[in-house]
Amino acid sequence: MTVPIVATEERSIRRRGQLFVALAALAWSSAGVLQRELSVGTTTQLAGRALFACAALAAFVAVSNRGRTIVAFRSMGSAGLAVAICTAIASGSFIVALNHATVANVLFMQAAAPIFAALLAWIALAESITGRALVAMGVALFGVALMVGGPGSGGALGVGVSLLMTLAFAVTIVITRHRREVSMAPAICLSQFLVVVAVAPFTHPGTVSAHDLTFLVLLGVGQVGLGLAFLTVGARLIPAAEVALITLLEIVLGPLWVWIVLGERPALIAVIGGVVVIFAVVLQTTQSVQTEAIHSPVRAALPD
Repeated sequence: MTVPIVATEERSIRRRGQLFVALAALAWSSAGVLQRELSVGTTTQLAGRALFACAALAAFVAVSNRGRTIVAFRSMGSAGLAVAICTAIASGSFIVALNHATVANVLFMQAAAPIFAALLAWIALAESITGRALVAMGVALFGVALMVGGPGSGGALGVGVSLLMTLAFAVTIVITRHRREVSMAPAICLSQFLVVVAVAPFTHPGTVSAHDLTFLVLLGVGQVGLGLAFLTVGARLIPAAEVALITLLEIVLGPLWVWIVLGERPALIAVIGGVVVIFAVVLQTTQSVQTEAIHSPVRAALPD
């Protein structure tokens, strides 16, 4: 009777992990709709979102580490600082990109980050790469090329900032993959603090209306803070590759919400390019899912 009970508990824990990761993707997918409601300048958007995200993440770090907040930040080390800097660049570039390109173009470009990460790890760290991953890279680059040349890309500025965002995310993925001791929450909290410090001198707080303030809080606390909280819980219960697959929901839902709520319809070429990129990520990630399923963290999460 023990085996069926354990199997049932494993399925229950896996479903719970999948649900929390899906909720994280749902929270993240609200970025486009919320950002489109803001009437303040780009630097004020950056500072406001980052300020509330930093506060929410600091509270999350304090609660999850039982008040040992300073210890949590000190334990990041140089790798954590590097993650914080790269995440700050990616986070800032994300908001700038949203101000110059359609939500679909920005999110589809962001979807290519895992592919760029594999390429960077191959070049910089001589990490072995499978033939399947090479095919995925080629497919993803083709998808990105389709989006870059199409309408809604934001021109040179939109494309440039979107690529910077994707590369910064990719570097973050590489660092966290090879330095698993890096604590995600403190590093991302620090990244938001760095964004506030960087753009604060260029902001105009007096232009923030009650409407803007509401949506800045929703962006910082809900979209960033709550999303990370859900991810942190869910990622402990399912394989990392499965997490990567489920978070692709953000890329699908983000443009959909903007289309439904605000009527921002993505160009056909952007949709085609985005589908190509998502296919490439799925192609690369499903291989990892098959491998990691053997060493699933679910059984380790079961009570003794």
